[in-house]
Amino acid sequence: MNKSVLLVIVLATALTAGLYSLPKVVVRNESKQLSSSAPGSRTTQSSSAAQPGAAASTPDETAIHAKPLSVEQQKQLKALKADFFAANSAKKETAGGKLITFFREVTQYDSAAYYADLIATEQPTEPNLLQAGDAYFEAYTFAVDEKKTATLGQKTRDFYQKALAKNPNLLAAKANMAMTYVSTDTPMQGIMLLREVLQQDPTNELALFNLGLLSMRSGQYERAVERFRQILVTNPASRKARFYLGVSLAESGQKEEARKIFAQVKKQEKDPQILAAVQEYEERLSQ
Repeated sequence: MNKSVLLVIVLATALTAGLYSLPKVVVRNESKQLSSSAPGSRTTQSSSAAQPGAAASTPDETAIHAKPLSVEQQKQLKALKADFFAANSAKKETAGGKLITFFREVTQYDSAAYYADLIATEQPTEPNLLQAGDAYFEAYTFAVDEKKTATLGQKTRDFYQKALAKNPNLLAAKANMAMTYVSTDTPMQGIMLLREVLQQDPTNELALFNLGLLSMRSGQYERAVERFRQILVTNPASRKARFYLGVSLAESGQKEEARKIFAQVKKQEKDPQILAAVQEYEERLSQ
């Protein structure tokens, strides 16, 4: 895989629950996810991953991507925890929501997922189950360790499946859950889930985007072009879809159109990582 393609897939791999968001992730994490999704690779799940009812690892044990908390933040966290554990059932969700928001703001995604898990386990309503699934999915995208990735992926699926059992129309949950299968022994399950989403909603942007990324990973750039074009038909303002369309066009040999697309991207995009990738592609296309 050449440097340009690796860079753009690195940018694309870590999808959070937000559509097309590009979190500032550690590159080694993305390289790990790319290698673990390659044909023939295997991911070993931990014992906790195999147990849907198992609790998440205790918070504050893993904060790989987080900066140390300031003294003020430590005081704030202590107060939030005290409120949470002292709250009765009626106030538990509100107190837990504040804790989850705090941990997300300081990029301790594992801890955010842990408390979302506690809330959803105690009060398994659709919103709480969905919140836990989203939190675990976010933690999954930032996981570095392969065993931990498997655990978080399984927890993501557990909560999304429970939420979908209550409401089968949670298409974003289904599309996110699909991406957790990519680094398992059964990646086709993820593809099938994305196709199910498109059967329900043929213009679903997240499903089309994820299928486009998976097509890029497998070198099926013509198919990726189709997916990103579909997005731009219904959402011409999508900067990320336009960027990945340019990449797919370049990799499929459609140089002239790729140049035009990249020129549009440069006028609209401010993300330095994407602009660096565009520059590298333009240099390649001019050779």
